[in-house]
Amino acid sequence: MLRTHDAGTLRASDAGSPVTLAGWVARRRDHGGVVFVDLRDASGYVQVVVREEEAHSLRNEFCVLVTGEVRQRPAGNENPELPTGEIEVAATELRVLSPAAPLPFPIETDQAASDDVRYKYRYLDLRRQGPARILRLRSEVNRVARGVMARHGFTEVETPDLTRSTPEGARDFLVPVRLQPGKWYALPQSPQLFKQLLMIGGLERYYQIARCFRDEDFRADRQPEFTQLDFEMSFVERDDVLAIVEDVVRALWSELASYEVPEIPRMTYREAMDRFGSDKPDLRFGIELTELTAYFADTPFRVFQAPYVGAVVMPGGGAQPRRAFDAWQDWARSRGYRGLAYVTVAEDGTLGGPVAKNISDAERAGLVEAVGASPGDCVFFAAGPRRSSQELLGAARNEIARRLELIAPGSWSFLFVVDFPMFEETEDGDWTFMHHPFTSPTPEWRDRFAEDKAGALSDAYDLVVNGNELASGSVRIADPELQERVFETLGMSREEARERFGFFLEAFAYGPPPHAGAALGWDRLTALLAGVDSIREVIAFPKTGAGYDPLTGAPTPITDAQRKEAGIDAVAEEPPLPGQPGAPGPSDPTG
Repeated sequence: MLRTHDAGTLRASDAGSPVTLAGWVARRRDHGGVVFVDLRDASGYVQVVVREEEAHSLRNEFCVLVTGEVRQRPAGNENPELPTGEIEVAATELRVLSPAAPLPFPIETDQAASDDVRYKYRYLDLRRQGPARILRLRSEVNRVARGVMARHGFTEVETPDLTRSTPEGARDFLVPVRLQPGKWYALPQSPQLFKQLLMIGGLERYYQIARCFRDEDFRADRQPEFTQLDFEMSFVERDDVLAIVEDVVRALWSELASYEVPEIPRMTYREAMDRFGSDKPDLRFGIELTELTAYFADTPFRVFQAPYVGAVVMPGGGAQPRRAFDAWQDWARSRGYRGLAYVTVAEDGTLGGPVAKNISDAERAGLVEAVGASPGDCVFFAAGPRRSSQELLGAARNEIARRLELIAPGSWSFLFVVDFPMFEETEDGDWTFMHHPFTSPTPEWRDRFAEDKAGALSDAYDLVVNGNELASGSVRIADPELQERVFETLGMSREEARERFGFFLEAFAYGPPPHAGAALGWDRLTALLAGVDSIREVIAFPKTGAGYDPLTGAPTPITDAQRKEAGIDAVAEEPPLPGQPGAPGPSDPTG
């Protein structure tokens, strides 16, 4: 080892000891004849006293080797902000291991550079205490989770990263095969099929901290490659899987957040949507939706003549100025809705706003009581298809909580959402699976899901933490005949199913056990524990929301020689992604 001690571990008890330290110059301060250098390594900081003639060339982020003696700081010069603040190192020798060029942004400051600059120079960003702390936290998350899975008898297994394309809800990333021109591997969206095959293989309890890849449309806070704690169990039911999920999060929050997770309550998908307008409701505040479909059954207001009418109350919102209500309309339109209808409740109980002018006298008279509003409140409405209307109100509910600061800092809310719909209707009127086609119907729907696709329920479940979907899973179909009926219900012929999933379906002819599993989103989970908003902050080398890597410049075109070698026809040059050199307009540092 080049050094005898880690800088951040030195204490008053080390006074008088000779040490050799190695690290980076975090700061330097000149004091006439001597220079005080804050030396930083992975363990923390220590102050080093260097003779001026030895330090004249030093700049921030020079990598140095220091030999010297630990000594008590003079009385009154202690730094209580540092664990090493009682001591300093008097240098007898300082050697520059490597100099540093002028920095693209200051490292030792709370004023961070923009995200696109930080990610371009991520190796410098990681020298900052915050980003470094988060990556170490992520390592601890892995350690704690592996301990929990080991205690429950799980076996860690790696599944392939090069596989075949199978429909799992998003587009695949495809990889050309040079030795077989015209054929392609796909990167896995999840280990779904392989972990089920491991159950058929008799492993019984599998887990993996798995890398997953999805070629999704550009969205904020999404990454084309992400990580999940993935596990599967044989001879179990839903409660057994949820117990494992609960044990994992309880261990993580206890050890890494000093929070004891209570028994996690359960709520059906339908109740979550009806009460909170979301299948991942944030229960840290109490505002709920009110359904008014029956209340407005005979309304003269054409907008409310809809299959669903609902409302959510903004406490004190009636005092907002007109421009604020105009901003609410812009907020709704930015989410793909035409607007957000509202009424205000005056202190004397009279109603104002556009909706109040269009509903009947009887509807006006009972509305405040129907929605549980008070004088001074505002009531927002949505009308139309049930799901989209509830989602608008659910988003408004979250926005109300944000604007009114209703969420207590440091508070936690855990919830299992169960009994999801088995199918959902597409825009063109077809039906598709809500989770994936291997999700089992609930026992009561096993024999009749094809008769009522809109009402059929699946044995699927999510873990929701502070309004974030943190885990998702289901009981799987283990009956080949049932699996075939699900495919038929989705309009997939036997031949098409064999073409897409032949290797998988063939395995089900050899005694598959009942099995179930789940996956926890590792990036989002770590972000919650770290107290950061974006998952990019918990990833060592993240990409922007457009899938662009500011550090390496990927994705990049390939050469004609590479195309020829891979058997790919020449294609027109694609325009650069946002943030890439040559892209029009500024990059999106937050997307």
